[in-house]
Amino acid sequence: MGSLPPRKTQRIAIIGAGPGGVVAAKYLLAEDYFSTIDVFEQQDSFGGVWNYSSDPRGTVDIPQTNPNQPLEEPIWRSSGGLQNGDVDGEDEKKATFISPMYERLESNIPHVIMKHSDKLLEDNQLFPSRQTVVKYLEEYAENIKHLVHFQTQVTDVSRICEGSQDAWLVQVRDLVTGKVSEAFCDAVVVANGHYTVPTLPDIKGIREWNAENPGIIGHSKFYRRPDGYRDKKVIIVGNAASGTDIATQIATVCKHPLLLSSRSESVLFPFSASYKENVPEIVEFLPPCPGQGERAVRFKDGRVEEGIDAILFATGYYYSFPFLESLKPATTTTGERVEGLYQHMFYIHEPTLAFIGLPAKIIPFRTFEGQAAVIARVWSNKLDLPSVQEMKKWEESVIKERGLGKGFHVLEFPKDFEYHNEMVEWAERARDSGDEKGKGKLPPKWNEMETWTRERFPAIKRAFAEKGEGRHGVRTVEELGFDYEGWLRGERGEGKRESAG
Repeated sequence: MGSLPPRKTQRIAIIGAGPGGVVAAKYLLAEDYFSTIDVFEQQDSFGGVWNYSSDPRGTVDIPQTNPNQPLEEPIWRSSGGLQNGDVDGEDEKKATFISPMYERLESNIPHVIMKHSDKLLEDNQLFPSRQTVVKYLEEYAENIKHLVHFQTQVTDVSRICEGSQDAWLVQVRDLVTGKVSEAFCDAVVVANGHYTVPTLPDIKGIREWNAENPGIIGHSKFYRRPDGYRDKKVIIVGNAASGTDIATQIATVCKHPLLLSSRSESVLFPFSASYKENVPEIVEFLPPCPGQGERAVRFKDGRVEEGIDAILFATGYYYSFPFLESLKPATTTTGERVEGLYQHMFYIHEPTLAFIGLPAKIIPFRTFEGQAAVIARVWSNKLDLPSVQEMKKWEESVIKERGLGKGFHVLEFPKDFEYHNEMVEWAERARDSGDEKGKGKLPPKWNEMETWTRERFPAIKRAFAEKGEGRHGVRTVEELGFDYEGWLRGERGEGKRESAG
């Protein structure tokens, strides 16, 4: 099959100035090819999902099964804190949006593989705090700051005919003034993340139970600190990274054992058994009746637990892009994946629309670099995309392998490293521009040491957590007994921790 014909792509819009949007801007700028690169960010600073909102006033529908939610409205921040509505003096108004960051969040990825390829994140706690990551991202973004329109929300992206060529019409709203304006562009990068619309499953009896017991059921998006769970009987639903980390925090103040409920029996980052008990998924919220008490739930194994004081769902988020509602075919229907994409990036029906950051269970920053390198070189006509038929075949092959649901974008190790390396190899095949301009930017592949670390990082994380407060002084994996050089010499981790990897 042939490839798609080259197009004139000069004006670029990037939606989001978080980790994905900043990487996209850097790689597109390095092409020295595009006439205009505009980054639209609804918050007042870089960082995206890593920005912390201390006052999460939002609520989630119970259950929450509809990914098609409207655009978020900002909460306004001033030096005096958060408040709805205007603050004194327009120059003090700062748009804030609720993020899933909580007060004591630490990365679940060691800095040796979390960093960008061209900026160190070392000489820090091995698993950096959220404050460290935000500062790092702000420094990394400094050289593309002139491209960014802060506190500017993209409200609609639609396909139009501009003269003899199709183009994109991007409608934006200045959140401070309320002014709505439009921008024409040739290509759009969607990099606004996917941690906005929570998922909260429709379990038998949950609506009635929630109406009878308001305020007990919540979602991890709105969790900030453990204090509100003191001396309470708590169930955490979900045992991925956020669920187990939040459970670790709440377990220090709640009644024991904390119940950690999940469909899966495996826990990526388990914590002390004295603090918690693994239980199956909740299959029913029970009405009060004689013999089973108040605020009771039934688990899949038939066990009934009563007297529940708090249930926190750490069950993830939908893919949701309200500014793409007019796009046909739609990119999201169920919200469990983004549809009609090639290589998790290019919208097959019009590849001048691309997404960065959709894959899950990856090492994000470097993965974004591989994606951005390919997008930049395709749009500068140095790389070809396959035909529409071939791109559709790729999507169909992934559906056959992983299904139509949440698993579509999941790239668990080693798939995440293989995907990044494939993107780098693709970008390396770019045609030479013939001059010193437009050479572009190319990230490295994952090397053997990084791959070795990635394979072991759940075990490294457990060893780090076992240090308690002493973990704050841990800077390297070697301090936890993980010796790559020793492994190379044939000392393949006779210790308990190494074998846990």
